[in-house]
Amino acid sequence: MTTTNEKVVICIGDIHGYATKIKNLWSNLQIQIKPNEFESAHIIFLGDYCDHGPHTRDVLDFLISLPSKHPKQSHVFLAGNHDFAFAAFVGALPPPPKSAEFSATWDQYKSLEEPEGWYKGDGYENMHVQGRRWGGLYKELWHPNNSSIYTSRSTFSSYGFPHGSPDFIKAFPIEHKKFLANMAWIHEEEDVCINTAQGTKHCKLIAVHAGLEKDKDVEEQMITLRARNTEFPSLKAINGRTSVLEMPEELAKHETILVSGHHGKLHIEGLRLIIDEGDGLERNPLAAIVLPSMRIIRDTDTLE
Repeated sequence: MTTTNEKVVICIGDIHGYATKIKNLWSNLQIQIKPNEFESAHIIFLGDYCDHGPHTRDVLDFLISLPSKHPKQSHVFLAGNHDFAFAAFVGALPPPPKSAEFSATWDQYKSLEEPEGWYKGDGYENMHVQGRRWGGLYKELWHPNNSSIYTSRSTFSSYGFPHGSPDFIKAFPIEHKKFLANMAWIHEEEDVCINTAQGTKHCKLIAVHAGLEKDKDVEEQMITLRARNTEFPSLKAINGRTSVLEMPEELAKHETILVSGHHGKLHIEGLRLIIDEGDGLERNPLAAIVLPSMRIIRDTDTLE
């Protein structure tokens, strides 16, 4: 039985524009979790709300509606790499510090400007590189230099605009822009309970879309993420792959839960949790993990 010190925490994987999946998952969470525990739960969405699936607009409408529909819950919406790029395109990123310009972020990726067909419409002169790439008219969805080209075409069409349209920025709903502007890059939660083979542990929880680099100072990484510092062309914690898969030793020593999405798999190794069973693919389920029980709930669950 969950005590008052064992508040239910639900971490939900990458939605990627599949409105039916998140609505079905939400219904299953309501059914499978005790009503009082569900209505007071702390819910962490791990990012990547847009792209791949056909209904990004509906997904954002659903997420935006949750605080008013479930006022006793608390909700955290992390920025995924796709959401970061989406926010960059519509002008919803925080400005870079020290009077820097977003155009300074272009240099690292300059060799990709032509093959990716970076956006050159209205406002591109001071757009973060990830926004220009996201709105780009690239010739191929995948190429050997970069396997993570943003498949944003479906996001444009969900709002009724052709890919790369400057009119999309002008007509973008203000509520959606506010949502993107307010996304957290990292979330820290004290005293989260988790059931382990050694019993129930009380841990700190850190949630970030991709993870934290194992061989770099954890606090230094977290300072950048807390500040939402946009002077960098990319951040491994949001779009990294191999370097952020494992648990940093510093966190392991302090028994910290590190939870992420992003990696296209459901992987639980000790206190390192990766919740992205969907991988942006229509055929795969959308999964959530419930703490402290460690129960996995999916949109595809059928209840007898």
